[in-house]
Amino acid sequence: MFKNLINKLLEQIRKIPFFRESNRDKHFLYAIPCGFLFTILFVFGLAVGMEYKDKLKGGAFDWRDLVATLIGGAVGHGIRMLVLWIF
Repeated sequence: MFKNLINKLLEQIRKIPFFRESNRDKHFLYAIPCGFLFTILFVFGLAVGMEYKDKLKGGAFDWRDLVATLIGGAVGHGIRMLVLWIF
């Protein structure tokens, strides 16, 4: 059930050209709950860690992946602010 939800969300995110390259869609999607539960500094550390993992696996450090993670964290943080404002 959860995997189906993730796949449907990834399909929607991949419609945006910026997220089609590399694995930016996953960077964006997995940063949203972290931005919701934690701070943007946590998301920045997460983004750097994800990029370091990509570099260890033979890829290059990609600033656009880092930005996609930070955007996802900002979306999650915005959702948290909206929830706190409503309640």
